[in-house]
Amino acid sequence: MNVKEVKQVVQKYFEGETTLEEERMLEAYFQSEEIEEELKEYAEFFGGISELADETDDREIEDDVMNYILENEHREKTKYRSLWKTVTGIAASIIIVLGGFLFYQQQQAPFKDTFDDPDKAYEYAQQTLRYVSSKYNKGLAELSNFDKLEAAKKPLKEGITPVNKFFDTVEKIEKTENQ
Repeated sequence: MNVKEVKQVVQKYFEGETTLEEERMLEAYFQSEEIEEELKEYAEFFGGISELADETDDREIEDDVMNYILENEHREKTKYRSLWKTVTGIAASIIIVLGGFLFYQQQQAPFKDTFDDPDKAYEYAQQTLRYVSSKYNKGLAELSNFDKLEAAKKPLKEGITPVNKFFDTVEKIEKTENQ
């Protein structure tokens, strides 16, 4: 392998684009005695990597890491799930107790009429209806201004009609000339 090829494969290695075969070629090159002077800086790096690969089995490390991740993930999920169950249970209990208390309190208080004398109640209802009626009539009075607007709009419509007729005749003349 010449220096140029080794440099290209090293570059691919650091970019994470090498194949397993290319990585083995780099490992073999840097373990050999024929390393070019400009590539000696990488010899220690690749030598260390090959030593680590010899000492441990990658599958064991992957399995250990994956098991650790799954165990922690499972612990967190169960922790939050039990916390959620506890909080919702407490909230439901509070709602039930509060609802029962309010229902009991409502049952204990009898219905109390506002007026003792029906004539007074009738008179008060009439006053209220008169008040609402006066406000309603006041609002309707404001709507009468629309009649004035309609009356003011009528001369405008009549004034525009001759202009529209003129434009219609001009359009008819243009159509006949173009044909």
